[in-house]
Amino acid sequence: MRPSSFAVLALSIALFLLSTRVPVSQSVISCSDVLKDLRPCVSYLKSGSGMPPPACCAGVSALANAATSSADKKAACACIKNAAQKMNPNAQLAQALPANCKITLPVAVSPNVDCSKVG
Repeated sequence: MRPSSFAVLALSIALFLLSTRVPVSQSVISCSDVLKDLRPCVSYLKSGSGMPPPACCAGVSALANAATSSADKKAACACIKNAAQKMNPNAQLAQALPANCKITLPVAVSPNVDCSKVG
């Protein structure tokens, strides 16, 4: 797997989380919840083309709504980063996922992700 592919996916999802403006919560999101929300995107990110399936965008939106605190966003980023290391996503699809799901991000997508700076 190319390191930049994983970084682009992790950053793309982390930026989804940054784009939400919801109240701070006390609990930290679990990795199993993050993976459940993103599972519909896996096939698309590995070998898809065109627009992501509606279930993928719905999962990304659900994740963005669930990750309400800085701690949630950091935890989700770390989980996604770990999963991306194993799945080898297509970097271009990962980078385009926010726009393709009609989600506006406040930061440009970059292949350099540092989860400690998320949130």
